[in-house]
Amino acid sequence: MAQAEQMQIIVASSCYCFASVGMLLFNKFAVQDFPLECCLVWAQLFFAASCLTLFAFPYIHVGSMHDLLRWCMVVPFYCGMLLTSILALKTAPMSLIIVLRNTSPLGTLVIERFYPEPLRISGFMLGSIGLMIAGGLMYVSQLPKENWQGIGWVFLNSAIAVVDRLLQRLLLSKEQCPVDISKAGITLINNLVGLLPVGIAAYAKGEIDQLPVVYGMLNHWDKFYIGMTCIIGLTISYTSIWAQSLISATSFLVMINANKFVIIGIEAFGMHSKKLTSLQIFGASLTILGGVLYGKSRQAIEQEVQERKTLLPSK
Repeated sequence: MAQAEQMQIIVASSCYCFASVGMLLFNKFAVQDFPLECCLVWAQLFFAASCLTLFAFPYIHVGSMHDLLRWCMVVPFYCGMLLTSILALKTAPMSLIIVLRNTSPLGTLVIERFYPEPLRISGFMLGSIGLMIAGGLMYVSQLPKENWQGIGWVFLNSAIAVVDRLLQRLLLSKEQCPVDISKAGITLINNLVGLLPVGIAAYAKGEIDQLPVVYGMLNHWDKFYIGMTCIIGLTISYTSIWAQSLISATSFLVMINANKFVIIGIEAFGMHSKKLTSLQIFGASLTILGGVLYGKSRQAIEQEVQERKTLLPSK
């Protein structure tokens, strides 16, 4: 892998990690005092679509109607992932959401076997995933019963996230079946087309009628949190596409899960909303270690495949 490409992966992944941590935190703050989750997601989508239309229009490229229709398959899962994430945050602690999401890379590994160019799976890779799952189970075993509220939304969010990342990887990777759409164009499609299904959901739930009353009860901090979710939502929309186009769906999900364990420390020691036991700290450490080992093993396999492709024409 070229040094420039490695640097691009590092920058894209770092930007996405920073944005994902901020998004989870500010969504948690916002949904506590603004319980209209569909309206909150709709505002985030509208802000992103408006900014892209106004400031990034020259960078928006859509190759053909066929490419547009192919990418529109991603939009329902993208919106579903946003909505279920908000619903999970509304009823469950952030730490529970993060831990349960650690099972998602296992699902992507299975489905990636059906890709046109699936990567080889090594025993070291499977062992690192087992380490992550074992650490997650240790963490969950010490959760009080009241923190298991909303666990259904967490599992649904994880399942939708797997499908979303797999579809994005399939349509973005140069080795799979890429679409001819720019990153700015993909981000605009996700947010602009997503306004329709999320708006319908908000109307069906009766949130439109409640909106004037609920908004009138917000203070300045509540509005600040909502505004930050919109700004970071735009950032995360673009950086997720950028990072996903450079690494595999499984590596992307592992990166997210390992990265968001920063949230556990913030929730436990910064927000004082949850006290971690020694077993939970050990389990979290195992999960992070598993994520690091997985990334190393995945990188080694990808580098090996790339070297073989480079040597093939000379034979």
